[in-house]
Amino acid sequence: MIPATCRDRVIAPSLLAADFSQIGAEVTRAIHSGADWLHLDIMDGHFVDNISFGPAMVQTVHETNDIFLDTHLMVSRPDHYLDRFIKAGADLITVHVEADHDISETLGRIRAAGCQAGLALNPATPIDQVLPYLDQIDLLLCMTVVPGFGGQAFMPEVLPKIEAAAAARQSQGLGFHIEVDGGIVAETAGLCAHAGANVMVAGSSTFRAPDMAAAIAEIRSA
Repeated sequence: MIPATCRDRVIAPSLLAADFSQIGAEVTRAIHSGADWLHLDIMDGHFVDNISFGPAMVQTVHETNDIFLDTHLMVSRPDHYLDRFIKAGADLITVHVEADHDISETLGRIRAAGCQAGLALNPATPIDQVLPYLDQIDLLLCMTVVPGFGGQAFMPEVLPKIEAAAAARQSQGLGFHIEVDGGIVAETAGLCAHAGANVMVAGSSTFRAPDMAAAIAEIRSA
Protein backbone atom coordinates (compact mmCIF):
# COMPACT_ATOMS: atom_id res chain seq x y z
CA MET A 1 0.00 0.00 0.00
CA ILE A 2 1.18 3.52 -0.73
CA PRO A 3 1.80 5.39 2.54
CA ALA A 4 -0.82 7.86 3.69
CA THR A 5 1.60 10.77 3.76
CA CYS A 6 4.94 11.80 2.33
CA ARG A 7 6.35 11.73 5.86
CA ASP A 8 6.56 7.92 5.82
CA ARG A 9 9.93 6.35 5.05
CA VAL A 10 9.57 3.86 2.20
CA ILE A 11 12.26 1.37 1.19
CA ALA A 12 12.06 0.11 -2.39
CA PRO A 13 14.72 -2.47 -3.30
CA SER A 14 15.56 -2.38 -7.01
CA LEU A 15 14.95 -5.65 -8.85
CA LEU A 16 17.81 -4.76 -11.20
CA ALA A 17 20.23 -5.98 -8.52
CA ALA A 18 18.42 -9.25 -7.85
CA ASP A 19 19.33 -12.74 -9.06
CA PHE A 20 17.29 -12.99 -12.26
CA SER A 21 17.43 -16.79 -12.17
CA GLN A 22 15.38 -16.73 -8.95
CA ILE A 23 13.02 -13.80 -9.45
CA GLY A 24 10.09 -15.14 -7.43
CA ALA A 25 12.31 -16.15 -4.52
CA GLU A 26 14.20 -12.85 -4.64
CA VAL A 27 11.02 -10.80 -4.40
CA THR A 28 9.81 -12.97 -1.53
CA ARG A 29 13.17 -12.43 0.19
CA ALA A 30 12.80 -8.67 -0.20
CA ILE A 31 9.31 -8.74 1.30
CA HIS A 32 10.41 -10.88 4.25
CA SER A 33 13.37 -8.54 4.76
CA GLY A 34 11.07 -5.56 5.24
CA ALA A 35 10.74 -3.99 1.79
CA ASP A 36 7.75 -1.68 1.41
CA TRP A 37 7.77 -1.44 -2.40
CA LEU A 38 9.66 -3.13 -5.20
CA HIS A 39 11.34 -0.84 -7.74
CA LEU A 40 11.40 -2.05 -11.34
CA ASP A 41 13.71 -0.25 -13.77
CA ILE A 42 12.50 -0.47 -17.36
CA MET A 43 15.24 0.45 -19.84
CA ASP A 44 14.82 0.52 -23.62
CA GLY A 45 18.43 0.83 -24.78
CA HIS A 46 17.61 4.22 -26.31
CA PHE A 47 16.65 6.65 -23.55
CA VAL A 48 19.42 5.04 -21.51
CA ASP A 49 22.35 2.96 -22.73
CA ASN A 50 21.12 -0.32 -21.30
CA ILE A 51 18.27 -2.81 -21.72
CA SER A 52 16.69 -4.41 -18.66
CA PHE A 53 13.25 -6.03 -18.88
CA GLY A 54 9.71 -5.25 -19.94
CA PRO A 55 6.03 -5.81 -19.12
CA ALA A 56 6.43 -9.60 -18.87
CA MET A 57 8.74 -9.23 -15.89
CA VAL A 58 6.34 -6.81 -14.19
CA GLN A 59 3.52 -9.28 -14.75
CA THR A 60 5.59 -12.17 -13.39
CA VAL A 61 6.34 -10.29 -10.19
CA HIS A 62 2.73 -9.14 -9.90
CA GLU A 63 1.44 -12.70 -10.23
CA THR A 64 3.92 -14.34 -7.86
CA ASN A 65 4.06 -11.86 -4.97
CA ASP A 66 1.91 -9.24 -3.27
CA ILE A 67 3.99 -6.07 -3.08
CA PHE A 68 3.53 -2.52 -4.36
CA LEU A 69 5.22 -2.30 -7.78
CA ASP A 70 7.05 0.99 -8.31
CA THR A 71 7.70 0.92 -12.07
CA HIS A 72 10.21 3.37 -13.51
CA LEU A 73 10.02 3.80 -17.28
CA MET A 74 13.41 4.89 -18.60
CA VAL A 75 12.16 4.80 -22.17
CA SER A 76 11.98 7.36 -24.97
CA ARG A 77 8.23 6.95 -25.58
CA PRO A 78 6.52 6.10 -22.28
CA ASP A 79 3.16 7.03 -23.77
CA HIS A 80 3.55 4.29 -26.38
CA TYR A 81 4.28 1.52 -23.84
CA LEU A 82 2.11 2.76 -20.99
CA ASP A 83 -0.90 0.49 -21.44
CA ARG A 84 1.28 -2.63 -21.40
CA PHE A 85 2.68 -1.82 -17.98
CA ILE A 86 -0.74 -0.91 -16.61
CA LYS A 87 -2.07 -4.27 -17.80
CA ALA A 88 0.98 -6.06 -16.35
CA GLY A 89 0.06 -4.91 -12.83
CA ALA A 90 2.17 -1.84 -12.08
CA ASP A 91 0.89 0.12 -9.06
CA LEU A 92 2.90 3.29 -9.66
CA ILE A 93 4.33 4.30 -13.03
CA THR A 94 7.05 6.93 -13.24
CA VAL A 95 7.94 8.59 -16.54
CA HIS A 96 10.76 10.99 -17.33
CA VAL A 97 10.32 14.70 -17.92
CA GLU A 98 13.11 14.43 -20.54
CA ALA A 99 11.31 11.77 -22.61
CA ASP A 100 9.47 12.45 -25.88
CA HIS A 101 5.80 12.65 -24.87
CA ASP A 102 3.02 14.98 -23.76
CA ILE A 103 3.80 14.88 -20.04
CA SER A 104 0.43 16.04 -18.74
CA GLU A 105 -1.42 13.65 -21.02
CA THR A 106 0.74 10.71 -19.96
CA LEU A 107 0.32 11.48 -16.25
CA GLY A 108 -3.42 11.80 -16.78
CA ARG A 109 -3.60 8.41 -18.49
CA ILE A 110 -1.72 6.78 -15.64
CA ARG A 111 -4.10 8.15 -13.03
CA ALA A 112 -7.18 7.43 -15.15
CA ALA A 113 -6.11 3.77 -15.19
CA GLY A 114 -6.11 3.70 -11.39
CA CYS A 115 -2.33 3.78 -10.96
CA GLN A 116 -0.20 6.26 -9.06
CA ALA A 117 1.70 8.67 -11.32
CA GLY A 118 5.36 9.59 -10.94
CA LEU A 119 7.64 12.01 -12.74
CA ALA A 120 11.43 11.60 -12.85
CA LEU A 121 14.28 13.93 -13.67
CA ASN A 122 17.93 13.21 -14.33
CA PRO A 123 20.78 14.78 -12.33
CA ALA A 124 21.54 17.31 -15.08
CA THR A 125 17.91 18.43 -15.47
CA PRO A 126 16.93 21.62 -13.61
CA ILE A 127 14.14 21.33 -11.07
CA ASP A 128 12.28 24.04 -13.04
CA GLN A 129 11.44 21.41 -15.66
CA VAL A 130 9.11 19.51 -13.31
CA LEU A 131 7.53 22.40 -11.40
CA PRO A 132 4.55 22.80 -13.80
CA TYR A 133 3.49 19.19 -13.13
CA LEU A 134 3.76 18.88 -9.35
CA ASP A 135 0.00 19.02 -8.84
CA GLN A 136 -0.42 16.12 -11.29
CA ILE A 137 1.83 13.58 -9.60
CA ASP A 138 1.96 11.24 -6.63
CA LEU A 139 5.74 10.94 -6.66
CA LEU A 140 8.76 12.90 -7.86
CA LEU A 141 11.88 10.84 -8.55
CA CYS A 142 15.16 12.71 -8.31
CA MET A 143 17.83 10.51 -9.88
CA THR A 144 20.97 10.56 -7.76
CA VAL A 145 23.06 8.89 -10.48
CA VAL A 146 23.03 9.10 -14.27
CA PRO A 147 20.37 6.48 -15.13
CA GLY A 148 21.14 3.31 -17.00
CA PHE A 149 23.30 1.09 -14.81
CA GLY A 150 23.26 -0.05 -11.20
CA GLY A 151 26.13 0.23 -8.75
CA GLN A 152 27.03 3.87 -9.43
CA ALA A 153 28.24 6.34 -6.81
CA PHE A 154 25.77 8.78 -5.24
CA MET A 155 25.87 12.34 -6.63
CA PRO A 156 25.63 14.79 -3.70
CA GLU A 157 25.06 17.70 -6.07
CA VAL A 158 21.45 16.48 -6.42
CA LEU A 159 20.68 17.27 -2.76
CA PRO A 160 19.78 20.96 -3.40
CA LYS A 161 17.30 19.78 -6.03
CA ILE A 162 15.62 17.53 -3.47
CA GLU A 163 15.45 20.46 -1.06
CA ALA A 164 13.88 22.64 -3.77
CA ALA A 165 11.30 19.97 -4.54
CA ALA A 166 10.40 19.66 -0.86
CA ALA A 167 10.08 23.44 -0.56
CA ALA A 168 7.81 23.59 -3.60
CA ARG A 169 5.68 20.78 -2.20
CA GLN A 170 5.23 22.62 1.08
CA SER A 171 4.55 26.01 -0.49
CA GLN A 172 1.88 24.54 -2.75
CA GLY A 173 0.31 22.38 -0.06
CA LEU A 174 0.91 19.16 -1.98
CA GLY A 175 1.60 15.65 -0.72
CA PHE A 176 3.63 13.86 -3.38
CA HIS A 177 6.45 11.55 -2.35
CA ILE A 178 10.05 12.44 -3.16
CA GLU A 179 12.02 9.41 -4.26
CA VAL A 180 15.77 9.02 -4.74
CA ASP A 181 17.48 6.36 -6.80
CA GLY A 182 21.19 5.70 -7.19
CA GLY A 183 23.97 4.98 -4.71
CA ILE A 184 21.56 4.74 -1.78
CA VAL A 185 23.05 3.23 1.36
CA ALA A 186 22.40 4.16 5.00
CA GLU A 187 24.66 7.23 4.88
CA THR A 188 23.29 8.67 1.64
CA ALA A 189 19.73 7.81 2.64
CA GLY A 190 20.23 9.99 5.72
CA LEU A 191 21.42 12.88 3.57
CA CYS A 192 18.44 12.50 1.23
CA ALA A 193 15.97 12.26 4.11
CA HIS A 194 17.37 15.43 5.62
CA ALA A 195 16.89 17.15 2.24
CA GLY A 196 13.25 16.03 2.06
CA ALA A 197 13.15 12.62 0.35
CA ASN A 198 11.13 9.79 1.84
CA VAL A 199 11.25 6.97 -0.73
CA MET A 200 14.64 5.26 -0.97
CA VAL A 201 15.41 3.03 -3.94
CA ALA A 202 18.32 0.74 -3.16
CA GLY A 203 19.62 -2.06 -5.37
CA SER A 204 23.11 -3.37 -4.67
CA SER A 205 22.97 -2.28 -1.03
CA THR A 206 19.90 -4.43 -0.38
CA PHE A 207 19.74 -7.43 -2.71
CA ARG A 208 23.52 -7.97 -2.58
CA ALA A 209 23.98 -7.27 1.12
CA PRO A 210 25.07 -10.17 3.37
CA ASP A 211 21.92 -9.54 5.43
CA MET A 212 19.16 -7.89 3.41
CA ALA A 213 16.89 -7.33 6.40
CA ALA A 214 19.67 -5.54 8.30
CA ALA A 215 20.51 -3.42 5.26
CA ILE A 216 16.89 -2.34 4.83
CA ALA A 217 16.60 -1.57 8.55
CA GLU A 218 19.70 0.63 8.40
CA ILE A 219 18.37 2.59 5.43
CA ARG A 220 15.00 2.98 7.12
CA SER A 221 16.48 4.39 10.31
CA ALA A 222 19.16 6.56 8.69
